[in-house]
Amino acid sequence: MKFSERINLIQPSSTMALTSKANELKQKGEDIIVLTVGEPDFDTPNYIKESAKEAINAGLTKYTAVDGTIELKKSIINKLKSENNLEYTFDEIIVSAGCKQSIFNFLQVVIDDGDEVIIPQPYWVSYADMVKYSGGVPVMLETDYETNFDIDITKLENLINEKTKLFMINSPNNPSGKYYDSEILKKISSVLIKNENILISSDDIYEHIQWHQEKFHNILNVCPELKQRTVILNGVSKAYSMTGWRIGYAAANKEIIKKMKTLQSQSTSCASSISQAAASTALNTVCNELPAMNKEYKERHDFVVSELNKIDGVDCKPTDGTFYVFPSFKNYIKKSNEISNDTELALYILEKAKVAVVPGSAFGIDNHIRISIAIDMDSLKEAMHRLNKSLSS
Repeated sequence: MKFSERINLIQPSSTMALTSKANELKQKGEDIIVLTVGEPDFDTPNYIKESAKEAINAGLTKYTAVDGTIELKKSIINKLKSENNLEYTFDEIIVSAGCKQSIFNFLQVVIDDGDEVIIPQPYWVSYADMVKYSGGVPVMLETDYETNFDIDITKLENLINEKTKLFMINSPNNPSGKYYDSEILKKISSVLIKNENILISSDDIYEHIQWHQEKFHNILNVCPELKQRTVILNGVSKAYSMTGWRIGYAAANKEIIKKMKTLQSQSTSCASSISQAAASTALNTVCNELPAMNKEYKERHDFVVSELNKIDGVDCKPTDGTFYVFPSFKNYIKKSNEISNDTELALYILEKAKVAVVPGSAFGIDNHIRISIAIDMDSLKEAMHRLNKSLSS
């Protein structure tokens, strides 16, 4: 069988691969604690689930418009206005089967062969492969752990050339938990505003899961002049614990949205009608569970950061948000006689500690591992105990 060249450009998601391997071991009876998945462990709030039942009972089980129901698009427009001070019209919004599909569709309609896309490291595992699949060239903007992954504006300027088509930013960031505050966003904007051919994507999916002292800002909040070149990407999966409901959305100028709609009409068509009804309720209603979930994430974060820093050779800086920590094992690996890189480290931890984690190299930064804290505190305590015991020995 000869497969297309484009499918050979990409690899299976490292996160999904390690999660699958961990689940296989669990099915064989191994006591594995899985800290790989980017998925809230909380249930979807009851008011959202009830609205889905009502939608089913009301017969809202048919196809919807490709780009989403009027009700959900109205909810998204109201959300963007009230929470982000951004104004959009109905033809500037599209609903997809998850934020991931929104990102994929956006890249497919704006990237041509050879177009360069600047991505700050570390980055979500799918960004680079999505760019490659669309024919583009991922260009990595290097950052380092010592400066807490701050973006060096000079480095950004030096990467820009006539082939640069897109700058991608994700804040708070998966995997690092880094929040790009308004000051750094202003500096980034000052570079992008001068380069009129560059588009910007702002992945805000972790917007509500953060504890930075500054209220959430995205790049349009600090530089509205970039609006016609920027796509805002978001969804309900992380904040409202609705990962399986598969609802994401994009907000951008109507020409970009029109092309995304065309692509979606020939691929998946509309997102689930029931999920759209539930998502509209989620966005329209004050979610009392959200602060409680955030409080729990922060408590877990503080515990895990503290425990990891007790391990000789491990440096774990506090994050600004998300439900991940991204410790450096650089010194640990350097001292080790058995482990030479973070992939070997992740496999060692899985074998010896029976804890599944993701190597940092999957996110573009070597000698780190990503640990999900989206799991109950008792399991985290046991996981940290196992890590400390296996790595200290």
